[in-house]
Amino acid sequence: MFQPISRRTVLRGLGASVALPWLEAMGPLTSWADESSKAKPAPNRMAVIYVPNGQNMADWTPKTEGADYEITPILEGLKDFKSDFSVLTGLTADKARSHGDGGGDHARALSAFLTGAQPRKTDGTDIRAGISVDQVAASRIGDQTRLASLEIGCEAGAMAGNCDSGYSCVYSSTMSWKSATQPLPKEVNPKLVFERLFASDQDGQRAQRDARRKSVLDLVREDFKDLNGKLGVNDQRKLDEYFSSVRDIELRIERAEKLPPIKSPEYAVPQTIPANYEEHIRVMCDLLVLGFQADVTRVSTFVWANEGSNKSYSFINVPEGHHDLSHHENKPEKKAKIAEINKFHARQVAYLLGKMKAVKEGDGTLLDHCMIAYGSGNSDGNAHNHDDLPILLAGHGCGTLKPGRHIRFAKETPLNNLWLAMLNRMSIDMSQLGDSTGILSDLS
Repeated sequence: MFQPISRRTVLRGLGASVALPWLEAMGPLTSWADESSKAKPAPNRMAVIYVPNGQNMADWTPKTEGADYEITPILEGLKDFKSDFSVLTGLTADKARSHGDGGGDHARALSAFLTGAQPRKTDGTDIRAGISVDQVAASRIGDQTRLASLEIGCEAGAMAGNCDSGYSCVYSSTMSWKSATQPLPKEVNPKLVFERLFASDQDGQRAQRDARRKSVLDLVREDFKDLNGKLGVNDQRKLDEYFSSVRDIELRIERAEKLPPIKSPEYAVPQTIPANYEEHIRVMCDLLVLGFQADVTRVSTFVWANEGSNKSYSFINVPEGHHDLSHHENKPEKKAKIAEINKFHARQVAYLLGKMKAVKEGDGTLLDHCMIAYGSGNSDGNAHNHDDLPILLAGHGCGTLKPGRHIRFAKETPLNNLWLAMLNRMSIDMSQLGDSTGILSDLS
């Protein structure tokens, strides 16, 4: 008879700690949908992924509603996961509109996306927006995990200065707001994200660890040996698979440090960040999965590129800048190139969902116990409109979501109604957030 262990068990070593995935020795783990079960339920997690400059909406929006909709060209890369996500049409980020403030749609699009609040037009220190939905969740359930929330991205951005028509750069580079005046910068360096998730730096021991070039797993090896002897065969296999994933990410980060930077005058890549953009996105996806899998955090935001980004996608034969192309003037050749960028991003969403679906957890998978929202605060980049936003909601939310559909909501339905619905599914009772008018229905 193997000894039961606590779900909060971590392995510790010199300046390092590694949280564990769910193991059979921790007791039953079931879906929240199983109300008859007395076992501790699987936790529900939420992540929001942001891409800038809108989409080519003609190639994004399905023509019919319901479960029998035909997958669109942009979403073609996600066809294997059609039963795991829904396309939501009709949602609006009203506070991304000018409301008399003139230009600055990109700055407002990102800063209002999770807050539903009109950002103050300033390029000084008197910035103001609103608390974002992820930080509402973090404030309510963050004490249940090592990290209340995780803010990551793939493009660094300034936190001061004028970046968009008189708006501070912080607005177009930050999605998460702890309070109306406290933006939370994202971390774009995968090595630092990994260390935040799995390592501590007591007494300067991180420097010692780097000097010795040791894996975080090497540092907890003795704790691992002791725990492994207490586990059954299935748990030993699961722990080995989990640690293999951790080590794989460590090795990929080490390899990325040795790669040359991208030769681009418009996009300076800091050291230790993968020079390949797709690899950068995917290693950050892997870190997000590990953070959820180990229950280090249950809340995350992930900005793939800053709003208004003019990043080149020459690696998919689109050498022009993304923002420049988004002002397509309805020229077919430009819209076709925007669609190629959109398809590339959709393929990365498929990668993330595949990683989550491959993680077995209790009577389901990690994807069964997550809610992953993906989208942009702009609809058509040429029009700079903020209605009928391109929004995708993936995962099963511990049985509280019914994915696999195209759902069309009434025009001008606040995007924040969706965020309230996600909070509700994390047992966070909240009736108002930003410009919300109620909890979005028809998701389950």
